[in-house]
Amino acid sequence: MNKQFDNNSVGDDGRDYEFCASHDFYGHSACPGCGEKILFRHMLDVLGPETVMVVPAGCAAVTDGVFPHSLSPVPYLHVPFGATASAAAGVRAGLDMTGRKDVTVVAWAGDGATFDIGMGALSAIAERNENILYVCYDNEAYMNTGMQRSSATPRGCWTTTTPKSRLKEEPKKDIDAIMIAHRIPYLATGSPAYLDDFKAKVEKARDTDGFKFLHLISPCPPGWRSDPSDSIKLARLAVESRVFPLYEVRNGVDYKITMQPEQCSVSEYTSCQGRFAYLKSEDSERLQAETDQAWAELERKEK
Repeated sequence: MNKQFDNNSVGDDGRDYEFCASHDFYGHSACPGCGEKILFRHMLDVLGPETVMVVPAGCAAVTDGVFPHSLSPVPYLHVPFGATASAAAGVRAGLDMTGRKDVTVVAWAGDGATFDIGMGALSAIAERNENILYVCYDNEAYMNTGMQRSSATPRGCWTTTTPKSRLKEEPKKDIDAIMIAHRIPYLATGSPAYLDDFKAKVEKARDTDGFKFLHLISPCPPGWRSDPSDSIKLARLAVESRVFPLYEVRNGVDYKITMQPEQCSVSEYTSCQGRFAYLKSEDSERLQAETDQAWAELERKEK
């Protein structure tokens, strides 16, 4: 159960200062098996209370609880889809002007707000090297509004806007390559199935000056048509199949693969998800070939 406001601690302006200061918040309204909530909780374990969250419309905006409840023990600023990066830059500037350079500003956005709607502003703060940690929890579609296709949706995937008769033909946008091209100080990928790796990267990002970008795979049972109990399994298979490799890049040139698990086939990963139920054998072969090629290119860059 969510902790509720104690009327005895409500101030003249209606705010509950004692409750807000206690960092004693519980519960969320996300779907069972939601990868985003696992990632959020463990990220804050590393960042601590000196953090401000900037959250656009999306799953994270509607699942943090209904007033007077909240899952967040830190300030949680709700902003429009396309304003994530701009709002985060404004928060950062305000904190800097008041001398609060010790506070981590986190832009916490889904793939729709990152790959698509917020791309222009995201590129701007990356180019300016703003001291912001931008985190994209990637569930590979607009899940909160009905599982519509985004540019993060993989090739051959079903969504409500790419039905069986015309599955998505285009490959997933390579958002990491776009950010790396900005020569940002730090970029890394992460998975809820490898929490030690993820939390180490959050710590590195926190301790790096300038712009940081974390790209996280976030299983979504309703959109992926998967069992909620399989979310961690799917997050692990995404890495083992090399569909979502775990690596980090410094200054756009220094690549390091941080996890090299025993490889499994791409079909082992896709077969657990109803969104890939309409793949034909030739489609699976194509996905495998593309994944192998991308992994070989990543290894080349690391060397």
